[in-house]
Amino acid sequence: MCASVNIEEVTTSESATEQAARRPHREGPYHHGDLRNALVRAAAELAENGGPEAVTVRAAARRVGVTPTAAYRHFTNHEQLLGAAQEQAQQTLFDAMAETIRMFPPDADAVTRLFAVGRGYIVFAMREPGLFRTAFCNREQDGPEDWNSPAFDLLSNLLDELVEIGFTDPAHRPDAEFAAWSAVHGMASLLIEGALPDQGREAKDLAIARTLAMVERGLATGPNAAHFPRSAQLAAMLDESD
Repeated sequence: MCASVNIEEVTTSESATEQAARRPHREGPYHHGDLRNALVRAAAELAENGGPEAVTVRAAARRVGVTPTAAYRHFTNHEQLLGAAQEQAQQTLFDAMAETIRMFPPDADAVTRLFAVGRGYIVFAMREPGLFRTAFCNREQDGPEDWNSPAFDLLSNLLDELVEIGFTDPAHRPDAEFAAWSAVHGMASLLIEGALPDQGREAKDLAIARTLAMVERGLATGPNAAHFPRSAQLAAMLDESD
């Protein structure tokens, strides 16, 4: 987790919003069975540009080129369509995290992959703030198990691996997802909402790196944690900068 995040590099690549803008909108009637998927794609595109507030059945129908009546046969209300858009946004978030993991060697340890998913999470939020907000829009759900959230499952599996390799003490594993997630999600939200003081790229890089290092250091409670020099070195650097 001690590697820094190059904001300029990761934000200059083409976003999904820009890609969507170049995609031609299909005109004419959709074949039976295709309209629902077309409406979900349209809802995701609306979310890219305007967040969850922009997702409505009428707006999606207009974007696809069908009547609202036709759209209501597949989604009876705004909540159903927003739920489908949320699932799509969650999947896109997961894809961004998985893509970041692939930047590292296939045999990268769980500590490295944890850094990767944290970095991918924040980068996704900065590239696609509308989709990011939609992925976590307010819907009546009891917990992550009801979200159909592959990103949350990925984090949980990585935390289990940290225990298996002796990086995290098993006693500290319960609910560790929420502590790690809160830190990374909080930094992502602060960045996209403009809540942080106006800083240059290097200052943002350092803030993100320190957030990810804090998560890693908090999890480094197992008997083998000292065998991972990244964690120890970064913790020392943070202590010196206090």
